[in-house]
Amino acid sequence: MQLDAQTKEAAAQAQSPAEPEARGDLPLNEDIRLLGRLLGDAVREQEGDEAFERIETIRRLSVAASRNKDQDAAVKLDALLRSLTAKEATAVIRAFSYFSHLANIAEDLHPLKERARALAAGGVLDEPSLTRSFSHLRKAAIGPGKIAAALSRGWISPVLTAHPTEVRRKSLLDTERAIFTLLAQREHMKSKAERAQNEAQLRARVMQLWQTELLRESRLTVRDEIENSLSYYRSTFLREIPKLYGEIEAKLDGLRVPPFLRMGAWVGGDRDGNPNVTADSLATALRMQCETALRHYLVEVHELGAELSISRRYGGATRALEELAQRSGDDNPHRDNEPYRRALIGVYSRLAGTLEKLTSGQAMRHAVAPGAPYANSWALLADLVTIDESLRIHHSDVIASQRLEPLIRAVEVFGFHLATLDLRQSSDRHEETISELLAAARVAEDYAALAEVEKQQLLMRLLSDPRPVRLPEKVYSDRTMSELAIFERAVEMRRLYGDEAIRHYIVSHTETVSDLLEVLLLQKECGLMRGTLDPRDAEAVAADLIIVPLFETIGDLRNAAPIMRAFYALPGIQRLVVNSGAQQDIMLGYSDSNKDGGILTSIWELYRASTALADFFASMPNIAMRLFHGRGGTVGRGGGPSYDAILAQPPGTVNGQIRLTEQGEVIAAKYANPQIGHVNLELLVAATLEATLLSQHKAPPPEFLEIADELSRAGMAAYRGLVYETEGFVDYYFASTPIAEIASLNIGSRPASRKPSRKIEDLRAIPWSFSWAQARVALPGWFGFGSAIAGYLSADEKPRLDLLRRMAREWPFFRSLLSNIDMILSKTDLEIARRYADLVEDRALAERIFAMIEAEHARSVAALEKILGTKERLADNPTLARSIRHRFPYIAPLNYIQAELIRRHRAGMTDAEIREGILMSINGVSAGLRNTG
Repeated sequence: MQLDAQTKEAAAQAQSPAEPEARGDLPLNEDIRLLGRLLGDAVREQEGDEAFERIETIRRLSVAASRNKDQDAAVKLDALLRSLTAKEATAVIRAFSYFSHLANIAEDLHPLKERARALAAGGVLDEPSLTRSFSHLRKAAIGPGKIAAALSRGWISPVLTAHPTEVRRKSLLDTERAIFTLLAQREHMKSKAERAQNEAQLRARVMQLWQTELLRESRLTVRDEIENSLSYYRSTFLREIPKLYGEIEAKLDGLRVPPFLRMGAWVGGDRDGNPNVTADSLATALRMQCETALRHYLVEVHELGAELSISRRYGGATRALEELAQRSGDDNPHRDNEPYRRALIGVYSRLAGTLEKLTSGQAMRHAVAPGAPYANSWALLADLVTIDESLRIHHSDVIASQRLEPLIRAVEVFGFHLATLDLRQSSDRHEETISELLAAARVAEDYAALAEVEKQQLLMRLLSDPRPVRLPEKVYSDRTMSELAIFERAVEMRRLYGDEAIRHYIVSHTETVSDLLEVLLLQKECGLMRGTLDPRDAEAVAADLIIVPLFETIGDLRNAAPIMRAFYALPGIQRLVVNSGAQQDIMLGYSDSNKDGGILTSIWELYRASTALADFFASMPNIAMRLFHGRGGTVGRGGGPSYDAILAQPPGTVNGQIRLTEQGEVIAAKYANPQIGHVNLELLVAATLEATLLSQHKAPPPEFLEIADELSRAGMAAYRGLVYETEGFVDYYFASTPIAEIASLNIGSRPASRKPSRKIEDLRAIPWSFSWAQARVALPGWFGFGSAIAGYLSADEKPRLDLLRRMAREWPFFRSLLSNIDMILSKTDLEIARRYADLVEDRALAERIFAMIEAEHARSVAALEKILGTKERLADNPTLARSIRHRFPYIAPLNYIQAELIRRHRAGMTDAEIREGILMSINGVSAGLRNTG
């Protein structure tokens, strides 16, 4: 397609004048321009001048239409995008998608540069950070001893999951990481030659990016997801977590704290709705995790051996160190006087033997043959401590602190398992398995048909009886054997990799006490429980896996505390939990509760459930409660800044204990780069410390709680009125969003829906949020807010508005809610959303439902403006506001092309280029909006 002269002229005239740049944004904009220029050069070189001019024309028209509200430019842009062939559209999509990826790199680097400059100038960072949190603690007269004590009781754990929202390939992540590093290096380059060489390297990487497939050609397997998740350990966690411990201990005047920050994982253990996760994938995940940890240790020990060339004559060594050197098997005479090097050769040898035993892998280097494997990570740790103590006794602390101390900390934190892998399955699968076991044993003909009280009585009787229910020679159904195999493999994995390898069993859709007892019985049947609930076994009874209820829907959240109260009222349960580690994890689901009741009710019921659970466990001081927050990337799934989210938790619900999921593209955004990863880990610790030590007595006034409850009821009525009670809404949703196309995108091993149906109830919350974000409505993140506020203010606006503003100032929970809604509304665009609504063939239905969405959007914007006192979106976050304003013109063409290609595809034009273009545009919009899943 040739551009006509009129379109070219309109694009040239539409070139908007450059916006005045804030002084602090100049370096960022320079980086974005540099990367944009290099991308443009790559397009011109690879696709030709005509393609470049087409893309540049689209860019200029989109900037004019978006920023300047130029209607003529908007009309020209629309006509141009509709006229593109599928091949031309693909090139445009790739260009705008890659620009978003490159702009993200520059934006991620910018705050790190500002932070470094401020610290280099001796300034104090006025932003969330560990330094600022320690300053707040000092002002509250909380000293190092009290902070160290809180951390010693703490448990902070980001848990990486494999949900279908991460649309970037690992190949692209690796290339983008290299571009980030090259761009960061420019900050310190003074000579023209250095910068020219750097630019040449950047040019090569951008060209590599352009020539790399944006999409995966086949759907991810579970093994692929495992490998993807492990890349973040190699790039970030294995080095940055030990470094963070060192920084914390420096702020604690050298007080050493036990491991409190650990990693968790779901990839390979989460079976809920994913038939591809089996006992074999569980074993594969832990074997690969173990190999990742051991290979890191091998590299570090090798480097230490090269560095610690300390002579016995000048450095000295303890007897224990000398004995370790003697056991090394290294008899090279050139190293006879170097006990540290010989000791480390012995450690390397034993690590190589451990790698071979646990993973069948081979170490790269061998001064001596692989030795006797370490029995566990504590044995490795003992050898490293022997080396450390010898160095420090002989006044070589400065040497020990450089590489050896971080390695010791890594072994303490990661062990041989790397991360604690959670098991998860839906409660209905457990019931199905128990039913078959009990029917075969002639204990209960139809267990599933029993009343809840009868189920509990039967399960308690079986848990008090040492005899097994499972028949040793019986061959059960494949589904039952698959469930039993998981428990059996867990026994084996814990024996191989340590008790922390598998510690939690999450029960999805926990709705009754029997849902928890069923998992306990399965542990008993498969060797994960010792003793029984019989009072005579009170001292011996224990279970290896913490049974973690997952409360997901609004109804489940309301029943969370009553269920836990009833569970602990059962004879023997409290004693079992105490004997098993005195820890009770409880998972709260943000995604399904939002899909069930809308943003206001979801967040409020999570707050209420957390408070009720904390109150209950306060009555049992011998058991610690740890909340596990199942947050996603979007606001509708609990997304938003983790720091603010932790501080917004109800008083008394953190207590140094928190687990939270990291999902989808948020994992890459937070942890693909080690510097950014370090900052995000630091913020988790900072927020947890503040929530634990500074928020204990700041309960909100009762009137705040009453208002939140009233708003929740009104918000849920508005949300459910649209989603579940409006006739034709399901048809509208499936037609006006790319949900069907998302289901076919090769971004995860898990199906988009739990059941083969079009019911909203059966759709997974993740593609639900993802599809609305793609269509630029982001409905789960705000719908119902406007109606709730308007209804509340209708009675007596001025005093009630004053009260809402007071809530925003004084209550972190409400302030965080408003901030997240502000952010998500800033990313909605109803003009673009209308283009998706045009995909609905029933025009009357489309107009009716879009009008409802449009009206609620207007109410929500008005409500936010009233409470915040400004019409400006993100007034308290100008950096994000500028970012959104600048990048929207680059996202809009992707949305318009996506809608047009979906229209063609649904009209029967099913050629591969159209399908590929749709899927590429999904990738590009996701990259541009960032938190979409």
